[in-house]
Amino acid sequence: MLYSNKKYFKFVLLIIGCVLATAGLSASAQVTSGVASVQLTAKLQESLTVSATPANVSFNLVSGGTAQGNVPVGITTAWVLNGSRSSVTLSGYFSSSTAALTDGAATPTNIPSSDVLGQVTTGLPTAFTAFTQSAPVGTAGAGLELFNQSISTTNRSSTRTDNLNLQINLTGLPQLPAGTYTGTLNLQAQAL
Repeated sequence: MLYSNKKYFKFVLLIIGCVLATAGLSASAQVTSGVASVQLTAKLQESLTVSATPANVSFNLVSGGTAQGNVPVGITTAWVLNGSRSSVTLSGYFSSSTAALTDGAATPTNIPSSDVLGQVTTGLPTAFTAFTQSAPVGTAGAGLELFNQSISTTNRSSTRTDNLNLQINLTGLPQLPAGTYTGTLNLQAQAL
């Protein structure tokens, strides 16, 4: 009987070992949870910016003649636009067509916008043209469209740099008194 008890004992140990081994296997099996979802929303805002350097252009005026600006104005226009836009325009304008520059005297002497000329070699106008048009932005009769860029899927996000050359043409003005004449040229872009 002792022998059969040993067999029985070994058999019980074998069963216990199998149960423990099976318990270990089921404990290490993978357990998978349900799915949790997170909705993502990313928005890229439209933007349109214009920067210009230098901030000052000087002219040595010539009575009855034409004076060049001492440096061209480097204008950088950058945009990120949505799919509804078809063009970007850049305009330069003065706040007054009759006084683009003034001497600031009590009875001021003015240089009208028609005597200030602009040229953009990479845009419009390629020849010197007076700031006398009605540009898409700015004061009527005191502006000049500097470029009109078509927008498509290939350039919805883009940058362009243009050089604006400036002249003041005093050939049509009566004699101006000596003095310092100042004015502000505004640059503004518009996406259509």
